[in-house]
Amino acid sequence: MKIYNFDLEYGEKIEKFNSNFIFSKIIRFHAEVNVSCFYLDPNGIVGYHQAVTPQLFLVVQGNGWVRDQTSGKLPIHQYQAAFWNKDEWHEAGTDTGLVAIVLEGDLVNPSNSMSIIWDDAAA
Repeated sequence: MKIYNFDLEYGEKIEKFNSNFIFSKIIRFHAEVNVSCFYLDPNGIVGYHQAVTPQLFLVVQGNGWVRDQTSGKLPIHQYQAAFWNKDEWHEAGTDTGLVAIVLEGDLVNPSNSMSIIWDDAAA
């Protein structure tokens, strides 16, 4: 058995796109799916940018907000996830702090596994 740590002290500070969070890599799949942990302190932000690949942002602690190019800031809470398609402009942030697991890659598609609670195409 091996035990690994992805705590924020092992992460990297990200400031690109006016961001302010810690990025802790978890695993890289051979199918080019990256799994990371994002640590956002109070008032932390993942700055507004275009998704390079499909991205799933799973909040595991705390709460915050997310937005894309068509919606305003929408609240997101622990055990909820935001999904952005490739090339979709998006941003995430928090007033109080949050931790999120982020999956990025061409094979990431939660539509067959998770229940949708909000869809900007239907709004």
